[in-house]
Amino acid sequence: MNDFIVSNFWDIHPHLKKSVFSSNEFNNDDSVLRKEANDIIFKRTKLELNKLVKGLQCILINAEEDYFNNTIDEFLMYTGYTVNEAFENNSLNMNVLKLENSSDIIVSTRKEKDNPFIKYNLNPKSEIRPNTRIECFIFEVTNIRKYFTIQKNRGINFLSSEIIEHDNYFFVQTIPSSFTGTSYGFIQWKGNKRIYRDASDIELSRKTSFSKPEYTKNIGFVDHAATRIIAKHRDAAILELMELTDYNFDFSIYVKNLNSITNVARMKGQQFAMVFTSGITPFTDLEQSGPTEKFVYNYGPRVHHIAFYTENIEKTFEELKNSNMKFLINLVGSEEEGIKQTFSHPSPSTFVVNEYICRYGDFDGFFTSDNVRDLTKATDKQ
Repeated sequence: MNDFIVSNFWDIHPHLKKSVFSSNEFNNDDSVLRKEANDIIFKRTKLELNKLVKGLQCILINAEEDYFNNTIDEFLMYTGYTVNEAFENNSLNMNVLKLENSSDIIVSTRKEKDNPFIKYNLNPKSEIRPNTRIECFIFEVTNIRKYFTIQKNRGINFLSSEIIEHDNYFFVQTIPSSFTGTSYGFIQWKGNKRIYRDASDIELSRKTSFSKPEYTKNIGFVDHAATRIIAKHRDAAILELMELTDYNFDFSIYVKNLNSITNVARMKGQQFAMVFTSGITPFTDLEQSGPTEKFVYNYGPRVHHIAFYTENIEKTFEELKNSNMKFLINLVGSEEEGIKQTFSHPSPSTFVVNEYICRYGDFDGFFTSDNVRDLTKATDKQ
């Protein structure tokens, strides 16, 4: 099923396929990517896809049943999010977490054994929790019927044969990407009542053993999410996002001594960015390939971290440590450089790292090269 998406993608981009697979000395280079990215922008306009997809509405995380409540507690303890809805149906248990001026986060756990993401989770360090990953980025659309028809006619494969109707919204979701192990969902709300629960769903009740810490008020919106992928899928993953949304490739930062590229894709007028990090050259072994390719070898292609914009970041960092959060690295950057960031240890429940990030004053960059280098190196501890 996933092979269909791969072959379809390379049918659309034959020049890119040749550049990726024709040489044993593969080395990422931005020139081909920029040409293909410009071609996609033209095609989106021609197909009338542009402006159908709006900003990120929701991030969907699936957790093991035994880690479901722990996952929710981690978000309550270490971010500004609070639970807005909690319900179950025949297929899932779900908690919807919300934060003003940010995308929603849904934590789910499956009741059924069928999991289309399973093959991406069976890696040396991730197979202990084979149903655990950030599975889907869900974007709002203005006309889901038009969007679905255009994309399906182009050969894009979805998990359902038709648009799914819920009480308050319509929804479709692509099959998992062969490049990222993640899918893309598209939601059209029926009105202003943005509630995920259907009338037939059963309310879930749960209690936490702690009060939400005061410092979480400093931890704000989701700034970006970063996916780790293999070197040869760098271009394909970015172009796939562009095929499915209005995101555009923006820039790359190469860290040659760590064999790593951090690539940023953004949508005009949206605060949320999509980041893809890959090797410059492919994996050879655990000693020489660098922390990015090593991570993908151990965990498979997946979202590595969610970044939360954080005010009073120095004080918040200390309070997070006092609340037993462990970190892969101290704060890097400075107010003079315009940015400070840090990575937490990966969650024991989801494998996901929390990034806390603050940009100062009139800083007009997204990252700095030094910070990217230091944070990339820190992932080697995973």
